[in-house]
Amino acid sequence: MRLENRSAIVTGAASGIGQACAQLFAKEGAHVLAVDLPGKNLAAAHEGRKGITCLEKDIAAEGAAEDIVRTATDKSGRLDIVLNNAGVSSYTRIEDMTDEVWQRTLSVNLTAQMRLCQAALPHLKQSPAGRIINVASVMAEGTDYGLSAYCASKAGVAGLTRTLALELGKFGITANYLEPGAIKTGMTSPLWDARPDVAEIWAKKSALRRLGQPIDLARGALFLASDDGGFVTGHGLVVDGGLMLRV
Repeated sequence: MRLENRSAIVTGAASGIGQACAQLFAKEGAHVLAVDLPGKNLAAAHEGRKGITCLEKDIAAEGAAEDIVRTATDKSGRLDIVLNNAGVSSYTRIEDMTDEVWQRTLSVNLTAQMRLCQAALPHLKQSPAGRIINVASVMAEGTDYGLSAYCASKAGVAGLTRTLALELGKFGITANYLEPGAIKTGMTSPLWDARPDVAEIWAKKSALRRLGQPIDLARGALFLASDDGGFVTGHGLVVDGGLMLRV
């Protein structure tokens, strides 16, 4: 097992990419603290799964990062892996942008990631294989109408992670980010289920001619979290089935 006896935090773990990562990490031997908002059916998502402890918490709330790290370390006595996956989407054109939409998007997608990394650092420094994996998006490098806040937040994740890699390398900690493409998750499924024609358009844009699944991202995250990815840092791993090749 590639993560035997390691301790991991996975946020946004009630569905989609976070759920898949938490369960694959646990399957590979990690003790996982799965985190998501209250009311997201987090416990039900992981019912019967060994090695997963659930914590309902708004990651953007004051003091949340410290509470999450404390819960993880109290449970397993160590912390080796932080996977920041929780995020929100927003579709507001700049001329209609409000401070509320802008601040909420950056607070969840970027600031909360920085805070959790910061709170985890004392423990990651003690780990023989400290790992930070932040979830960005292919939109960190692209854009579309109405995505100014979302794209800014995801580009920020990329910049944050590269800086973490530079600053923490001397401690043997790696920091990388995932760039998902068109992935069928709890966030995207309602649209694609209601509009299969839209789903088909996105699938055809991919070189592999299909939508991505959460497990596709989880497998990439597992590589970065394991010893296999021990000499990879400051890297953005694009998992998009070739979506961006024609952009």
